[in-house]
Amino acid sequence: MIPRFLSCLLVAIGLFAFPPSPAQAAAAATTAPAAGRASVFPTTPTAKPDGKRWRIGYVESGDYDQYPLTLTQIVNGLRHLGWLTLKADIPKGISGHDLWTWLAANAQSRYLEFVADAYWQPGNFDAAQRAPMRAAVTQRIHDKHDIDLIIAMGTWAGQDMRAIGPPVPTIVASSSDPVAAGISDSAQDSGRDNLHTRVEPERFQRQVRLFHEIVPFKTLGIVYENSESGRTYAAVAAVEQVSHELGFTVEQCYAQSSSIPTDQAIANAVGCYRKLAQQHVDAVYVTTHRGVTPDSIGDIAKILEDAKIPSFSMNGSSEVKKGILLSLAQADLSYVGLFQAETIARIFHGAKPRQLSQIWIDPPKIALNLATARTIGFDPPVDILLAADEVYQSDN
Repeated sequence: MIPRFLSCLLVAIGLFAFPPSPAQAAAAATTAPAAGRASVFPTTPTAKPDGKRWRIGYVESGDYDQYPLTLTQIVNGLRHLGWLTLKADIPKGISGHDLWTWLAANAQSRYLEFVADAYWQPGNFDAAQRAPMRAAVTQRIHDKHDIDLIIAMGTWAGQDMRAIGPPVPTIVASSSDPVAAGISDSAQDSGRDNLHTRVEPERFQRQVRLFHEIVPFKTLGIVYENSESGRTYAAVAAVEQVSHELGFTVEQCYAQSSSIPTDQAIANAVGCYRKLAQQHVDAVYVTTHRGVTPDSIGDIAKILEDAKIPSFSMNGSSEVKKGILLSLAQADLSYVGLFQAETIARIFHGAKPRQLSQIWIDPPKIALNLATARTIGFDPPVDILLAADEVYQSDN
């Protein structure tokens, strides 16, 4: 008999949540809602029909540590497929703008180029700059006709590119929930011929259900900006859905994150987690927020540890390593990067973005911090230890 926890884990992650097999990769290349018949598009390098290189532009929502990491893995995926080589190793810890500038200068390819001046960002998550940025992108596309594909990084970028609706293929990356954010019509269909985004259905519902199975809390604390984008980043709709299913209440704390300096966003987030700890909620779901950074997550974890509150990270193992108790970890970004690199390659072979499957399921992997468990007095059942792929003995 399968132990109760392992049974719940199988339900939480989905029975087919494994890295794409060659057959699945081929299926991902087949036509979807907009196509009349099935086709398979290759991923091998190819130049434009006129022999020139494909020119790629980049739209970024703001400065967020996951964006350059994701872009790096997309580039590594293209390199794996043979589309480019690099003069040197990609620098770590730099901004998205600096990474794009570096790629424009250091990527070597007969097939594609990263266009140095085809980079746009609305300030640093500055809502007032979104409309001017959209106007600038639109003008470039319609006046110069020199961009063949755009990578839109983050939810704001995806929303803005959908709003523009340019006749340029657009790949949306690093968006928490592109369907809830209105970027894609559904998991199966983006609703725009030129638009493709990675979608993992029910991802956050699975996380919260699993957390509740392990720690049967009655109140769950979450932190988010009280705006449409903030609720999307924090998967508030998913949390509320599961709360109704399982009968727990949600205690929220609002922390502004957009249109303010990063330091203030961090202070707001840390302050909210401190407030939830003082309210003695039963558990906390640590969500995506501009103030939750590699530098601040340790402070947040310490606040929750001191209050003896179990915590679960939306964003995966890196935060568990820093002291958060648990996570149903995201796949290594290299898997995600290759998935989106293959999508780009197939578009350059003639596929419309809307034709290609958007569905992505993370390989199943649970992470546990035993040091945190000891500190808060949580004795993990043997089932959890058996199921955990990553077990940390301390907060690093």
